[in-house]
Amino acid sequence: MILRRIARPMLAGIFVWGGVQALRAPEAHAEAAKPLLDQAAAKAGDRVPQQLATDPVTLVKIDGAVKVVAGIMLATNRMPRLAALLLSGSLLPTTLAAHQFWAEKDPGQRNQQLQHFLKNAGLLGGLMLAVADTEGRPSLGWRARRAGRTVQNHMHDLGEWAHDTGGAVGGAVAAAPRRARKALADVLP
Repeated sequence: MILRRIARPMLAGIFVWGGVQALRAPEAHAEAAKPLLDQAAAKAGDRVPQQLATDPVTLVKIDGAVKVVAGIMLATNRMPRLAALLLSGSLLPTTLAAHQFWAEKDPGQRNQQLQHFLKNAGLLGGLMLAVADTEGRPSLGWRARRAGRTVQNHMHDLGEWAHDTGGAVGGAVAAAPRRARKALADVLP
């Protein structure tokens, strides 16, 4: 659909740009993220694995790279649902770290941070829609449930057929795999 071809790059653009900015100046972004990271580290305590990066500059670089790669994936329609999910996961800590309007004392700064916070909430809403967008195809869960019901119905029919043929179980057993494959082929793409 043309709407997706236009909307996805529009939604992705801010993430690619933000990711590039974070990669160019990670120290400035790390300074904003440090209080949130310190709080998270204090709550996690010793439960954080040694191999996990905890340095704010490194985490900002990782976040920037995720935004660039996932943003390009979303913009170019490569695994858009996964890309939108990755961007959602990146947007939450960014918003909480950079736009703490509730902590601002100056009314002008508070208003500006609230505006950015609400903008990011709107972006998160768009990403949630992108995560849920199956492009008109039934979801995997729906297809699996339908396949299960179809196989169950065919097996029931098979049992009735075997009973009606006077117990010709050999023929029923031979037909079962073919019928099950046909039932699955009818439902799965």
